[in-house]
Amino acid sequence: MDSPLPITDLDPRPQPPEKPLPQDCCDSGCQMCVNDVYAAELEGYRLALALWLKRHPEASP
Repeated sequence: MDSPLPITDLDPRPQPPEKPLPQDCCDSGCQMCVNDVYAAELEGYRLALALWLKRHPEASP
């Protein structure tokens, strides 16, 4: 009989978004610059991580 999966396997730790490289921005004033997208993804990641850490108090920040 298989052993049950650890709870963290069912609720994996959120992973940070990949930071854009300097050359990813074209500096043309795009309405939604890659840096803006990254900032929004980073905010979502921080919220998801905070909620995950509440569910997993044994984990390190």
